[in-house]
Amino acid sequence: MPMPKLGNKAPAFSLKNQNGETIKLSSFLNQKNVVVYFYPKAMTPGCTTQACGIRDTEKDFEALETVVLAISPDPVERLKKFEDKQTLNFNLLSDEDHAIAEKYGVWGLKKFMGREFMGILRTTFIIGKDGRLKHTMDKVKTKSHHDDVIAFIKESL
Repeated sequence: MPMPKLGNKAPAFSLKNQNGETIKLSSFLNQKNVVVYFYPKAMTPGCTTQACGIRDTEKDFEALETVVLAISPDPVERLKKFEDKQTLNFNLLSDEDHAIAEKYGVWGLKKFMGREFMGILRTTFIIGKDGRLKHTMDKVKTKSHHDDVIAFIKESL
């Protein structure tokens, strides 16, 4: 499935977070900007770097009236371990059947160490308070992801 187009409404979703609570995208609309980032697997080096950058810039996101939602195909239990191990301070959402990743066009063929498999294509979507897709980042650098997202929000929202 292709990625949603800029300017269109972001595809709705409702997923369980690391605490087993249901989180809906619609809960934040008209109140906050929403950063939805898809990552391949909790507790791997790149995903940990990316998550810790978001954790460490919590106050910047709050000042920009922005909430961050991270989505992976990990089960809730693994997300809880990831949160605890890295002292994360935002919602990690479980998309085990990758239905939401498919809706956002980020479930696709990957190549790693000579083998091919289906998985999450690391991608970030920035959604305005109006629920419309404002920006897509598909060339994500895990080390600077948080700074890149904050810079876009400051300049454009």
